[in-house]
Amino acid sequence: MLEVKLELLINTYTAEIVAVSSIAIVMAMLPGADFVMVTRTSISNGRLAGLYMSLGMALSVCIHASYSIAGLTVIIANSKWLFSAIKYLGSAYLIYLAWQLVATPKGLNTDKRVQSTQMSALKAMRTGFACNILNPKTSIFFLSIFTQVVSVDTPLVVQAGYGLIIVLAHFVWYCSVTLMLSHPNILPRFNQHKQKIDKIAGVILMIIAIKLTFS
Repeated sequence: MLEVKLELLINTYTAEIVAVSSIAIVMAMLPGADFVMVTRTSISNGRLAGLYMSLGMALSVCIHASYSIAGLTVIIANSKWLFSAIKYLGSAYLIYLAWQLVATPKGLNTDKRVQSTQMSALKAMRTGFACNILNPKTSIFFLSIFTQVVSVDTPLVVQAGYGLIIVLAHFVWYCSVTLMLSHPNILPRFNQHKQKIDKIAGVILMIIAIKLTFS
């Protein structure tokens, strides 16, 4: 009986499922602050740190999906002060991360024999979570999906399924990036230029933060 109901739901909302899945994959793969942080962390702190950061980002996507299903994205979009608060908080956090990278002491990480520095699982997860949860572009992304793509008549269980699809798309993509960059045949090449990568990542994050502030 459950299988029949599930098959009926899938057949009824096939168009929405395809649309949400396609948008989620493209959105996950678009370069942004999350991509920069996962890339830099995977190279400088190793595979486990990158995977935990990916998990933190996926958990924050769960939060975005939850309040979107509850209809709070509409409130955020229509509340100028609330959206501005989220935007400026996100910008400030990105600037903080960027400054940490740009201001890295010159002598740090210059030993090519050291392949990664230590970052605790909790810190990596917390950083990934904060980086994504404070990103107003993610809120707009969910607003566009749950107001433009998803019908108001779509059952909550189906909307929850959409949220799961989006979470998995982001998690799988960032884990794939981490696994690729931390591969034993690839990582040593990046390790030779760790400091330059940190500086470049910091500058990119700063640019993203400035654009976010004035957008």
